[in-house]
Amino acid sequence: MSEEVAHHGALQSYVDKWLAVQPQQRMALVFVAPNKYPGHVALAALEQELLSAAYGIREPHVAATKLNWWAEELSGAAASGGRHPLTRVLFDDERAHAMPQQRWLAPVLASMAQLDQGTAVDFAAQFNASSALHGALAELETAWWYGETASPERATRVATLSHLLFALRRLQDDVERDRLPLPMARLARFGLNRASLRQHSDARDQAIKAQLDDLRTAWGEAARLDGPLSVFRTLEAGEGERLARKAARAAEPLKVLQKGVPDGGFMTTLRAWRAAQRWQLQVGG
Repeated sequence: MSEEVAHHGALQSYVDKWLAVQPQQRMALVFVAPNKYPGHVALAALEQELLSAAYGIREPHVAATKLNWWAEELSGAAASGGRHPLTRVLFDDERAHAMPQQRWLAPVLASMAQLDQGTAVDFAAQFNASSALHGALAELETAWWYGETASPERATRVATLSHLLFALRRLQDDVERDRLPLPMARLARFGLNRASLRQHSDARDQAIKAQLDDLRTAWGEAARLDGPLSVFRTLEAGEGERLARKAARAAEPLKVLQKGVPDGGFMTTLRAWRAAQRWQLQVGG
């Protein structure tokens, strides 16, 4: 097997991991072709790698070790070209070299900083705590897609909200973690604790719906903020908004959240095409 073939296979494995979490992005790849925009796809896969380390590894010291490796990798990638398949693709693009090193390191440092965070006091505190990491990712993504002068304000908001919705979908899976998907004020209001979150109850349903109400309000406010969204972020945010609306109307909202929304279909393709059109118009492609 040639080195080029091996590298392509390794790269594709990371892209597949990203698509496993966000299968709707397969439609976006029709309009953001990996052979034409390899860095855009590699950046999305890198984001998923960092999020998997930050949230998917239960032992903080193991997560810190992996994130430290990424900090070293991204610190030296401009000079070395990178060792990781994703880094090698990204730093083969002049955009990567034009960005300050701190922009590459910011998401990793924010990932490390949140490893020991506990459950937030209320929704505002929860949003602010999560926006450090997701805002850093949004700044990197916006600069890559649209240049340094583009505002990341809207992308920061929708990236953070998408994460909080994803965390809510995993409510039953994460009841033993220090950081719960529902803030403490919400738990107290509805008389819930870790044990009661495992079982279906009217109180749990109402707490989830109250969280969804805050998420939906914040999503509505995001539409009025400055700044463009990448094609991938547009699809993610749109799916999240639709899922939140559907769950808020359901008798058992957690079941709807866990099921998600159907993948693919004409409407997803249309949304991806429209997002790609807006992107190309803005960058003059």
